[in-house]
This record gives sequence, structure tokens and C-alpha cells, in this order.
Amino acid sequence: MKPVRLPAAATLALPRWALLALGMLYILPGLIGRDPWKEDAGPFGIMWTMAHGGLDDWLYPNIAGLAASQEGPLAFWLGALCIKLFGPILGDVLAARVSTIGIFVTGAMSLWYTAFHLGRRAEAQPLRLAFGGQPEPDDYGRTLGDTAVLIYLGCLGLLVQSHLTLAATLQGALLAYFLYRAVRYVENASTRNAVLVGLALGALALTRGFMPPVMLVLALFACTRYLKLHTAATVRHLGIAAGVAFLITLVWILPAASLKPYGLSPVGEWLAWNAGQIGLPGWASLKGFLRIGVWYFWPAWPFALWALWAWRRQQHLLHIVMPVMFFGALALLMLCDPEPENADFLKMLAPLALMAAFGLPTMKRGTINAIDWFSVMVLTMLGALIWLFWIAKLTGWPAQLAKNALKLVPGFKPEVGIIAFMVAAAASIGWIMLVHWRLSRQPSVLWRAVVLSSSGLILVWVLLMTLFLPDLNYSKSYAGVAQQIAARLPPDAGCIDTNVGPAQRASFAYFGRLPFAGLGGGECNYVLLQDSIKHRDDNILARRHGVRGATLLWEGRRASDRDERFRLFRRSR
Repeated sequence: MKPVRLPAAATLALPRWALLALGMLYILPGLIGRDPWKEDAGPFGIMWTMAHGGLDDWLYPNIAGLAASQEGPLAFWLGALCIKLFGPILGDVLAARVSTIGIFVTGAMSLWYTAFHLGRRAEAQPLRLAFGGQPEPDDYGRTLGDTAVLIYLGCLGLLVQSHLTLAATLQGALLAYFLYRAVRYVENASTRNAVLVGLALGALALTRGFMPPVMLVLALFACTRYLKLHTAATVRHLGIAAGVAFLITLVWILPAASLKPYGLSPVGEWLAWNAGQIGLPGWASLKGFLRIGVWYFWPAWPFALWALWAWRRQQHLLHIVMPVMFFGALALLMLCDPEPENADFLKMLAPLALMAAFGLPTMKRGTINAIDWFSVMVLTMLGALIWLFWIAKLTGWPAQLAKNALKLVPGFKPEVGIIAFMVAAAASIGWIMLVHWRLSRQPSVLWRAVVLSSSGLILVWVLLMTLFLPDLNYSKSYAGVAQQIAARLPPDAGCIDTNVGPAQRASFAYFGRLPFAGLGGGECNYVLLQDSIKHRDDNILARRHGVRGATLLWEGRRASDRDERFRLFRRSR
């Protein structure tokens, strides 16, 4: 027997304007007014270099002369194109983030339509009620689409990553699109749908390498075999999809290998990076996966586990089989990665949120109400605490809170931003109205359990990205350091050798317009060195970079970083 029994009143769709408003309120804070931070300054540097460079920079991704072709160029092409189109109007930083908005919308819409199509299928429908009144398939599908997106927005791991200009962010959105195309292919196993599956696979390969597409093709084949689809046709269609994906990758590989930008070919470095993503899984990788995944996938994973339990007696369910297959394949791939990153978890978020959406209708009303109350209490307390810290840093009262708020940003002078205050106040009032609606109306709609948790998380994010954005920019941006270096560099400086990392190089090139040495190399008269104050060895650095006997022009660091140190030298001629 199916585990879902719902009346039609429980499947009223969330108003389109409300879902759109939540999405925009989610993605825009953290993009507007934020400097490139250490976490995403490197990828922005690639986009900025492409937009202000030539064909060689588009074929060989680099950060002001530092090679960065390991992942693939697609995410950076999109950002660079947006800088070209919108940079004169919005500025280069915000223009690059136009692509981030498009990526977010693509991922959310793909997930919505995937849940909608799966929710309309006969095997996913609720039990028919004795006297009628069960929801129509389209209404149930729309409700599940809303629920999947709300769970997706409520996941803690998506919150920060979706606002960063990373290739992994595009990979997560493309994974959601691939999931949608895979569902459409299973519904209608045609050559057209196979080609569109291949389009998603090719875009994924150009974003973060070919291993995820390979695993997804294998998972899709396993899914079709389990669902007993026609084997010969499936093999032929998946062959077409793989061929289309390969042709798409040639759009970059062929010109990059034949034209040899800067006299080099990035393809070999890209292939080596891909090969380095595979290793043997171990106990340490499993512990790391579970430790990070528990908070990264919250609150989707409890709903997803419940969906597996609730639907366990049903066989050959596409809405369970497909998310499980894809999540399992991607989890195995990550366990085999010798050096996984937090952003890699993004690619598993869409299938998990999809599965969680089908677990929610099977939960009891008491459990759903408990989730509501937990969301209201915890997120309201967090929002109030953020307001209290903001008041404390401005007024000095309470003294302990003021001390804690300012100790991470030594030298920072807080000021009141009128626009930021108004946005934060409006978001807080909206949250109070939403809580009042939930408590006074007692709605029976299915998505009530997740609309509060998602909206509360959005409230916390909006408050942080308005009331504390100046503090975060001061703490995480290299703009001040870049301007100090530029002020001490002579106007006729030809080029600068450096050992700084990708994020620092991008920030210094953008904010300070420092003329770093290009991919072609060559010795420069100036050297910018980065080292650690706690673990420094000046003699080794001097020998390695040829600055023994050189003149020190400047030394400094970010006020919030007690370890990092930068020094600018002029070599003896």
C-alpha cells in the first residue's frame, strides 16, 4: 500500500510570486556590495583576466599570469561574458555575479521541474480517498516541486556556496539540469532526449572534469536496467549522449591543443587534474564525508532517509530509484577523491533534495508540527541574536557582546548603513508576518513544514549580509592590502614576480592593478612575497626568490589575519 494519503487541500501550490521572492531574497544578498573574498577571489580573477585579455586567456584560464586550467573553462567563460556585457554598468565584480544568479535560477528551476514530472507519475500519487477529494496529478506535482525547492534552499551547504563564483557552483546547477533531462529521457526514451542528456554531460565535463559525467552515465544505465527499460535502445541512446558530450568538450580541447595559447597547452594539465581525482576510498574519507555531510545536507538528509523507509515496500519507483542511484554514484566518486573540498558536496544536493521532497508527504502531522516549532524557535533566536550583536557593536552595550563582535576585526570602525538597515528590518518584519500566518491560520498545505525553515535561514543570511557585510568585507577582502602595495610600487614598475596564492594574486591584480609576470615568465625587478609570521624562514625565501640584498619597499598584512604576511622587494640591478 502507498504510504501517502493526502486531501486536495494539502496540495495548494505556493504562489509563484512568493517562490520567486524567496529565491531572489536568497540569492541577491551576498552578491551585492560584497568584495571578492579569499574563498572566491581566485575564480573571479580568472573571469576578470579573460574579460580584459585576449583569445589566449579564454583558451588557457589563468589569474593574471598564474595558470589555472585544472577544472575546466565553462564557469569562467560565463562569468567573463557577463563582465563583457554588464561590466561597464554594474562593475566587474557584480557583473561576474550575474552568471551566479543565472546558475542559481537554472539549478532551482531544474529541480522544480524534475519533482513536478516525477510527482505526476501514477506510482507517486497518493491513495485515493473513500469519498474522493484526493489531489489531481498536476496539483500534486506542483506541490512536490515547491517542496523540493524549499528543501534545497533550506540546506546549509548551499547557503554560502551558491553565492560564490566557483566552478563547483555551476556543477551543482548542471547536475540538477541533468537530473531533469534524465527523468524526461526515462519518460520518453527518444533520440532528442538522449542528445539533451549529452548536452548536460558535456557542460559538466567542461565545468569540473569528465569523472562526474562518466559516473552519471553509468548510474543512468543502472537505473534503466533496474526499471526494465529496453536495453538495446538504452545502450544506443547513452552512446549518443556520450558522443554529444565528447563533441562539446572538443569545443575547448581542439583549439586549446592546436593554437597553444602562450606557447602552452592547458589540455595536459586538465587531464592530469582529472586523473588525480581518483584514488582508493578509505576509512578517513568516509569519516570526513559523514562529518561534513551531516551539516551540509541538513535538513534534507533526514527527510530523504525517511522517504527510503516509507516507500520501501514499493518496487520500481522512478522518484526513489533515480535519486538514490545518482546520489550513490556521486558519493562513491567523492569518497575516491584524495583531496575532496566542501564545494564538491554541491553536486549531491539536488538528488537528495528531490528524494526528501517525496519523504515529506509520508510524515505524520505531529512530526511536521515539531519541525515548524523547531524552525520558529531556533531561527527567531538566531535572528534576534544577530540584531543584538549589531546593536552592541554600534553602542558598546552589552559590553561583552560588543567586545566579541569587534575582536575579529581589529581596527574596524562600525557605521550605520541606512539601506542595509532598511533591508534587514524589512526581512525581519516579513519573518514575523510569516510566523503569524503559520500560527494563526494553521494551514494544512504540505510545504508548510519547510517554508518556515527555508525562510528563517534566508532571514539569518539577509541579516548577516546587510548588518555585518562591512565587517566581513574588512575581514575577508584583500582590497586594503592591494591598495597599500600599489601606493608603494613605482609607476614605471615593469612586472612583479610573486609566490602569492590564487586568491591573493587575483585580489591584488584587480584592486591594485599590480602588473604580475605572465605565463611566459621572465625575471622582474620587483618581487612580492607571501609567508607566515609564525613559521617564517627569511633565508630560504631570499635564496628561492632571489631577493637577498634586495630593498624592502613595503611590509604588511590584513588586520584580521594574524599569520599571513606580505613583503614587496626591489631587486638590486
